[in-house]
Amino acid sequence: MQREFIRNFSIVAHIDHGKSTLADQLLLRTQAISDREFQEQILDDLEVERERGITVKARAVAIYYDYPGPSTDAQLPAGTAPPPPGRYELNLIDTPGHVDFHYEVSRSLAACEGALLLVDAFQGVQAQTVANAYAAIEGNLEIIPVVNKIDLPVTRIDEVLNEVETILGLDAATALRVSAKQGLNIEDVLRAIVERVPAPRGDSAAPLKALVFDSKYDDYRGVVTYVRVKEGRLAKGDRIRFMKGATTHEITDLGQFRPHMTPCESLGVGQVGYIITGIKALGNVHVGDTVTHAGRQAAEPLPGYKQPKPMVFCGMYPIDATDFENLREELEKMSLNDASFTFAPETSDALGFGFRCGFLGMLHMEIIQQRLEKEADVDLIQTAPNVTYEILKRGGSLVQIDNPVDTPDPGEIEEFREPIAKVTFIVPSKNIGTIMQLCEDRRGTYKSTEYMGPDRAQLIYELPLAEIIYDMHDKLKSATQGYGTMDYDVIGFRESDLVKLDILVKGTRVDALSTIVYRGFAERRGRALVKKLKEEIPKHQFEVALQAAIGAKVIARETISALRKNVTAKCYGGDISRKRKLLQKQKEGKKRMKQFGQVEIPQKAFLSVLDAGNDD
Repeated sequence: MQREFIRNFSIVAHIDHGKSTLADQLLLRTQAISDREFQEQILDDLEVERERGITVKARAVAIYYDYPGPSTDAQLPAGTAPPPPGRYELNLIDTPGHVDFHYEVSRSLAACEGALLLVDAFQGVQAQTVANAYAAIEGNLEIIPVVNKIDLPVTRIDEVLNEVETILGLDAATALRVSAKQGLNIEDVLRAIVERVPAPRGDSAAPLKALVFDSKYDDYRGVVTYVRVKEGRLAKGDRIRFMKGATTHEITDLGQFRPHMTPCESLGVGQVGYIITGIKALGNVHVGDTVTHAGRQAAEPLPGYKQPKPMVFCGMYPIDATDFENLREELEKMSLNDASFTFAPETSDALGFGFRCGFLGMLHMEIIQQRLEKEADVDLIQTAPNVTYEILKRGGSLVQIDNPVDTPDPGEIEEFREPIAKVTFIVPSKNIGTIMQLCEDRRGTYKSTEYMGPDRAQLIYELPLAEIIYDMHDKLKSATQGYGTMDYDVIGFRESDLVKLDILVKGTRVDALSTIVYRGFAERRGRALVKKLKEEIPKHQFEVALQAAIGAKVIARETISALRKNVTAKCYGGDISRKRKLLQKQKEGKKRMKQFGQVEIPQKAFLSVLDAGNDD
């Protein structure tokens, strides 16, 4: 297809503003799916997406629209001629809305020329709406504002349009008003995409340049690579080269998502599709790489993507030690499908062999764990998550640690630094005091307040990342009755008075329960943690001491009493010395068990670190 008849666009919005429903309506109107499939939210094909009702992975799909020509009230970009009537190929990329998956959004926007910015007709502009709008503006995309859910019984359409203009700087007069659920004005959206989103640029005669924007692993066909052709042409049977991976392969199959994988003979400039080359080695494909022809290579690769930096880490260990290699394979497949996920092998005295995994946030971590347990059928023990810290040693060397076990001795530390995030809250005006108190309790630094109307305000704070990731989102929703939203961006590291908090079970340090905490919170956190562990660890045949310690100083203790068996139950009457002999024998046995017995720590106990944090 000629590039003048191709449009590449993305749908971006805050969580639950109707991205997936609008995407389904666009597919339904262009007859890419049937009425029956429309009920299924077809682009959310992961089991975890359907369970949680959220989009986790960006999805690409090609749809075809017969454009009748501009209407009398068409709003064309200044200085552009109206597009000719005809059949247009619209490449849609649906994106997630949660802050943890912002990297997925940035990758999708790099493969597009335009974006539909969806805003809820009642909730209005939210924190992620602002973040995604700025990401689209930075990418020089043509933004089409769309007010969704106009069928709600209560709407604030005029106020929302005013927010779009004042907060985002977009022309509210060009905004479309739709209901994705009811299918109202969907035709206007299709027309606007053709009329306002520019056609892709590129020379079909130039050497091939195709951007790898995603990939996944197929058990039967190997790695399936998702590409957007920027220059040249891709055809079945071509010998191609991955410029970063420096490997050469032959294309055995290629096609487009319509919305299911549909083979085709070639992909031209501006088209989005997939290629299969039979690659089995997962390390050969990199998101952001450039595909070119092996015989006629491009002079230089495309800019690609900035590598995301994981900020939340936790340990994942197989419950059955024989599953270690299976877990490694599944993690490799997961990292191929999710470029922001990292992992490296590690060992723990308490849990054996496992992996230290890096994530962009807590929801990202939960999704990966769920996918491993459900899709890969791997039973896991997961340790409590923590953030990355920077330590300046007395010798002048700077190290980053993502595991509390790696913390140097206090005598070697010159400065202990923690990551700081700039957090943007959008909350009802009446809740400003509550949110400010919440931030103050978490060592926040106030920056600014800006009112977005009589009822809503935007607060900006700088907060330690460790104080955000555990439960800040839940506390915010509780404090604002569900109306508050937040978005954060890590801005750097700052010195703080931090200490390593160790947990001792029966006198032995359990490395998987160690955490790094602010010194002022250490005693309270230690008491809460051992109290929580006492509830989670079952009773044994011997007494178990639980202690929280900073270095050699114990700051909190709880004791799990021993299970007591009534060994004198069968003694009816007779001499008391017989009973005493049985009790003394039991006492000696318990003493021996206390010396040699092993304490079993269940999975829930490792996550009690989180609950103890919530009790603060």
